[in-house]
Amino acid sequence: MQPTRVSFPDGSLTGDGEVLIVDRGSSVIVVDATPFHPVDHTWPDQPGDSGTITLGGTRLEVSEAVMAAVDEEGSLFVGVDIPVKRGAEGWSWLVAHRIDGAIPADVAAGARVVLDVDADRRASLSRGHTACHLASLALDAALADLWRKEIGTDPLGNPDFEGRANQTSRIHDDGSVDEYRLGKSLRKAGFDSEGFEGSLAEREARINELLAGWVTSGGASRIDVDGPSIADRRHWRCELPEGEVGFLCGGTHVRSLAEFASITVSLDLSDPQLLVMTTRVAPA
Repeated sequence: MQPTRVSFPDGSLTGDGEVLIVDRGSSVIVVDATPFHPVDHTWPDQPGDSGTITLGGTRLEVSEAVMAAVDEEGSLFVGVDIPVKRGAEGWSWLVAHRIDGAIPADVAAGARVVLDVDADRRASLSRGHTACHLASLALDAALADLWRKEIGTDPLGNPDFEGRANQTSRIHDDGSVDEYRLGKSLRKAGFDSEGFEGSLAEREARINELLAGWVTSGGASRIDVDGPSIADRRHWRCELPEGEVGFLCGGTHVRSLAEFASITVSLDLSDPQLLVMTTRVAPA
């Protein structure tokens, strides 16, 4: 089975396709092509799109798009039940659409359907995801002087605190919450945790200063793709005053930083071993 073709990287919200699989046990429908962005089963930072699938006069509500995969024996696995990472050899990678309620009997493989994504939810999640990446870059920059040893760098050339310490990231409507482990291994890598704790307010102010400047710049933002399928790699790219930056990223993003009125973060170090960064967006 061929991987699902996806059009969400170019911002598409509508599309049509042929039903390939109807799994009533899991209440999912798989179509050969979709504009829906699915939540990733291995790194579920951005929720999947919601919306509708229409067949003739029947409209089905899609609660969330999720990853699915078929093994060499033809067995379907959906979401967290997938036992391998994306790209594992011998597996076909698909986008499944979770349906609210029972799937009608006339929805079967071979049917032509129209797919529509909830545009407002997509936009708010895209703003949240872009803001999350920008906040991580600003965080790295604000903590750069706290490293006593050289480590790998981020796309702006700053020590990669994000890559070293991030343990969870959750995107939500117009924002995100990221958690960073400040344990013994980070201190051994050369990070001055005590200096960070003693200058938390100063670091937060610096992050927000950087973010305000980037928002004002109104730089372009886009997704570059290696191919049309859900199995192909995608990269987020963004123009900042310091130059273009980019990450390997499977999510959705804004087209321009002009879509933000502001991006702000707050830092919480109530637990000295765990930094929580909350990012909030005000749409333009």
